[in-house]
Amino acid sequence: MKYPKIGITLGDPGGIGPEIILRALSNINSLPKAQYILFGSSLVVEEEKQALDLDLDIQHFDKAKEPDSLSLFEIETPLKKIKKGSPSKENGQASFLFFKEALEEAKKGTIQALVTAPVSKHSWNLAGLEWQGHTDFLNRIYPQAIMAFWSDRIKIALFSHHLPLRAALERVKKEELKDFFLRLHRNIEKIQARKFHFFVAGLNPHAGEKGLMGSEEEKEIIPAIKYAQKQGMRISGPFPPDIVFRNALNQPDKIVIALYHDQGLIPFKLEAFEKGVNITLGLPFIRTSPDHGTAFDIAGKGIASSESMVEAIRLACELSPLLF
Repeated sequence: MKYPKIGITLGDPGGIGPEIILRALSNINSLPKAQYILFGSSLVVEEEKQALDLDLDIQHFDKAKEPDSLSLFEIETPLKKIKKGSPSKENGQASFLFFKEALEEAKKGTIQALVTAPVSKHSWNLAGLEWQGHTDFLNRIYPQAIMAFWSDRIKIALFSHHLPLRAALERVKKEELKDFFLRLHRNIEKIQARKFHFFVAGLNPHAGEKGLMGSEEEKEIIPAIKYAQKQGMRISGPFPPDIVFRNALNQPDKIVIALYHDQGLIPFKLEAFEKGVNITLGLPFIRTSPDHGTAFDIAGKGIASSESMVEAIRLACELSPLLF
């Protein structure tokens, strides 16, 4: 039987990424059957194994051979010593190289899915990198990529994500919304055949109250929703932002479309922080990650929860056969 190859990047060495990955893989028999390939440095892996007192058998990845169930794709970095608990230039360089190399292998088809541990935007900035993290980098290569968040309790897609609020509000135009709605629909259908119903959150309080609290719903959002409906999309709204997430809660066939980052991420992390997964749609491969950051404040203390990482790995395995 052929199992999918799942690439996993170590993330920022100074954060909790290496810890939650090794914790997740330490119980590999409870994970879906796959060939798991770590993209990172043996320096980081060995130091973390020792800190956690884990006896993990991680083989060297050899492109000429079929990989073992767990292997390490060694990536050279300038990293000589690991600084835990805060951003650093060296950690930023290392985490970017881990990700970049894994992305190249995903493009080649060496791996069917990519699971990324958290990186630090500050570390990337210290390293002189211009991108605001994984999704920003992916958006430069795949401009149609969409950031979404997945859990059993609630599912959310973001119309815009890492933008200042003023810029995000200026993006709410009917032509952009039309394009986004249909792209989202196409990409969701590729990875899950079942029919979803999309709930669009309003921009203003009470979804504008028919123009009394803002005109964006009437002028921009409603025309875009009607257009998408005519194209066969099961989409409705706009709904008042203070109730739409509640209406979708524990409804597996509902996805909320949030119009900007915090509108979607505040309710999502309130309801699904421990087991939520960040998924990037619109790529030729599956990409997932935990829904949290590097957690520098607890890095190196051995107390980080690996639940979100486990769910990110599970979702990558669940969805990858559909593109495999």
